[in-house]
Amino acid sequence: MAFKFNAEVRQTQGTGASRRLRRNGQIPAIVYGGSEAPVSIVLNHDELNNAQVHDNFYSDVITLVIDGKDVAVKVQAMQRHPFKPKLAHIDFKRV
Repeated sequence: MAFKFNAEVRQTQGTGASRRLRRNGQIPAIVYGGSEAPVSIVLNHDELNNAQVHDNFYSDVITLVIDGKDVAVKVQAMQRHPFKPKLAHIDFKRV
């Protein structure tokens, strides 16, 4: 199963901005590694939440479309809400 998600570059940083994103059904994330600089992005929460129930989501290479450019990544770390079935933040590492 190939995973592919559309992402937008995140313009705002900080706790308040992240809370506003989560309230609007989005999830803040970051892509780092390789020779490029880290990029803060925003993803659709429901798409990721539905995909993360599959075991191979954590081991397969995932394609993120950031500003029309495909970026191959793997999940490095994932933060979840303490008791709700919601994601709080994801770290992706370039492959």
